[in-house]
Amino acid sequence: MTPEKVLKNFNRCADWEERYLYLIELGERLPAYPFDKQQDDYLVAGCQSQVWVDIRCSKQGILTLRATSDSSIVKGLLSLISIAYDQQSVEHAKCFDVHAWFDSLELKSHLTPGRTQGLDAIIQHVRHIAVQTEKAPLLH
Repeated sequence: MTPEKVLKNFNRCADWEERYLYLIELGERLPAYPFDKQQDDYLVAGCQSQVWVDIRCSKQGILTLRATSDSSIVKGLLSLISIAYDQQSVEHAKCFDVHAWFDSLELKSHLTPGRTQGLDAIIQHVRHIAVQTEKAPLLH
């Protein structure tokens, strides 16, 4: 799935209730997150919900992102972040304007301030780890 496809699907939804259901559905499609990685080393600070993110960088500079949360809505948001960054280059992670994409989805205006703050914390975390893994591939 691509950011453009997500935007198209969001625009097909009749209202925000349908968009939330679609977001939850996207979260259910996230690949299984390894239970042994649900520990503090992978926990993202600044989120109301528990959020774990594991990012790896191949020798070719391609990111692999796995994430999960104890919240269905947050899992949907993680799915969007995964669509934006998983299997993309580190350069893409540094340059992709995920906030503009979320603005086109009108997402932040329909999230609570706490969720918006958490979403920003996750994005900042992903970008930070992406830059760090570029310096030391295959490491978290």
